[in-house]
Amino acid sequence: MLRIFLFLGTNIAILALLSLTFSLFGIDSLLRQNGVDLNLNALLIYSAVIGFAGSFISLFLSKFLAKRSMRVHVIDRPANNTERWLLQTVQRQADARGIGMPEVGIFEHPSLNAFATGWNKNNALVAVSTGLLRGMSDDEVEAVLAHEVSHVANGDMVTMALLQGVMNTFVVFLSRVIGFIVDRVMFRVERGHGPAFWIVSIIAELILGVLAMMIVMWFSRYREFRADAGGAALTSRRSMAAALMRLKQHQNAPPMPDEMAAFAISAGKVQALFASHPPLEKRIEALTGKR
Repeated sequence: MLRIFLFLGTNIAILALLSLTFSLFGIDSLLRQNGVDLNLNALLIYSAVIGFAGSFISLFLSKFLAKRSMRVHVIDRPANNTERWLLQTVQRQADARGIGMPEVGIFEHPSLNAFATGWNKNNALVAVSTGLLRGMSDDEVEAVLAHEVSHVANGDMVTMALLQGVMNTFVVFLSRVIGFIVDRVMFRVERGHGPAFWIVSIIAELILGVLAMMIVMWFSRYREFRADAGGAALTSRRSMAAALMRLKQHQNAPPMPDEMAAFAISAGKVQALFASHPPLEKRIEALTGKR
């Protein structure tokens, strides 16, 4: 509930800031002089509907899609000691963080990886790859599980969806404002929308979308440090650092599918500003204090 209030407060504050900025710089007067009848409130509501629709649909379908896309075998009744140990470990960690027991699953993949997803911290999924179970010690696997349980307990999936929705909203909002101004002020279109509105709006949406992605990826990197700290608290700093060192040794393994990369424990080789995860070296330094 607090997260929803923060979200509403953020939107109101941003709208107020935009209105104040338009007034201080005389943009309102300029628009009126040129016959621009731009209703910011209506446009913001329209943008929010578009911006949040995809974000929340993805959030609510995240667990279902993860199971299907990764062919996750959910452990209902453990068939062996490994599955039994996974369930017991996640149950202990979930109890320690005060959340409902997540579903626990295994997916076939040679990389050392794991992910957590779900729309609710009490209705989540934690899954590990077969490569991780084969390539890590029990202590290291336990640390990885603790990292993923910390993601769930921190509400990272919901926060990511809210942030993405806010970014989507203002990408749509600002791109339409820019397109409207260019259409009416520069091309003197008096009614409706001319070609310039659509062309400029699309270009602005692409540019603003890239900037918005940088903000979302910054938060994604930030939450990885928090999840590492949470994993260390549930196990130990040594175990969490050892798990990250093991991941570093296997960085050349086949990457995770793009749709799961944002929720997985390791990152691919992409430009720093667009990386969903910080470099493993920095994560290890944050845990050990060694540079």
